[in-house]
Amino acid sequence: MRQIPGAGLVRGAGARERATFLELFLDLVFVFALTRISLRLIDDFTGGERGEFAGLGQALVLLLALWAVWTLTVWSTSWLDPEAMIVQAVIVITLAGAMTMAVAVPDGFGARASLFAITLVTLQVGRVVYFNVAGHGRPDPQQSIRIMFWLGLSAPFWLVGGLVNDGTVRGWLWALAVLVDHTGSYLGWPTPRLGAQRLGVQGIAAEHLAERYQQFLLIALGEAIFVIGLAFSGSSFHAAQTAAFVLALATTVLLWRIYFHLAGGTLDTAIGNSRDPARLATQMAFAHLAMITGIVLTGVGMELYISEPFGHLPAAWLIAILGGPALFLAGRAALEYQVFDRISRSRTAGLLALALLVPVTLALPPLPAGAAAALVLLGVAAVDTRRSRDRPREASMPPF
Repeated sequence: MRQIPGAGLVRGAGARERATFLELFLDLVFVFALTRISLRLIDDFTGGERGEFAGLGQALVLLLALWAVWTLTVWSTSWLDPEAMIVQAVIVITLAGAMTMAVAVPDGFGARASLFAITLVTLQVGRVVYFNVAGHGRPDPQQSIRIMFWLGLSAPFWLVGGLVNDGTVRGWLWALAVLVDHTGSYLGWPTPRLGAQRLGVQGIAAEHLAERYQQFLLIALGEAIFVIGLAFSGSSFHAAQTAAFVLALATTVLLWRIYFHLAGGTLDTAIGNSRDPARLATQMAFAHLAMITGIVLTGVGMELYISEPFGHLPAAWLIAILGGPALFLAGRAALEYQVFDRISRSRTAGLLALALLVPVTLALPPLPAGAAAALVLLGVAAVDTRRSRDRPREASMPPF
């Protein structure tokens, strides 16, 4: 990694690439945020006023907003020195803002909508302004202009959406806002006259960024464990609920195994080997977003079949029970392509199997439906294990 002349805030060649304790402290806020989103979804799937589909869409918007905050922080600390006082101050500011947003999540489309929107805009814009004032424009004022340009495009949608009284209007405005935010980050914040440039294009700490993605995925798995533990501890401990709890734990282990097998464990090597590491890192963020969303949904599905293992299975519950694992596998397939420039047949077969299970599981209680999804994940993990046993370890080969 090369050092930019005069940019004292940029990581040096020998800088420590492990995540700092302050960054791990920040992650605790997102554990809480994911828990709030999961509990909100569980309420929607079990007779809440919002309904399953409206609640699902709202939860996705809230998750995307929180993800935008986290990824901008991670990309920044993978390019800049996280031990610098200015960067640490920005992390603390982010911690406070993200915690406020997380507290607002349960009623984020209701009475706390204005709190969520104002906090988000203030946090995103405020930390860019603070960084430039405190850092005297270092290390790249043009990049700050690019980011501020796109934040300025989405901010009106967030603020107006937070202040209107019509929930449908709010939903459309906030959907546009997250679309603008994530389109800007995906494209590298293209701005008139300045063009586009992704964070970290000047030099990125591959090990640090890879570790941060891995840690957030573990956060999502930890949140799923929290949700199923909460569901089982509040149950009657009947045999069916105990079996459902064991199945949920096994499913969580399978998600961990499938992610870290090869691709998930070699992110740093892939970023280091890439001809365009900033672009690859950006695409990895979206692959992880799909997997994390899938894990959150899977956790919701596991809570549902722990609470009602042999009750009636509403069709909408399959969005969580089968859709969660499917979204996880789709994100994992995208990550595999980004690391190895290929997609294993087991990923495609797993997605096809989950799709074919939909009409079958409609006639089953929740627990057997969850068991069917777990069997698909077990099959994918078993094929991965056999493949790695029969072939030499594969080197990462990013497509770009």
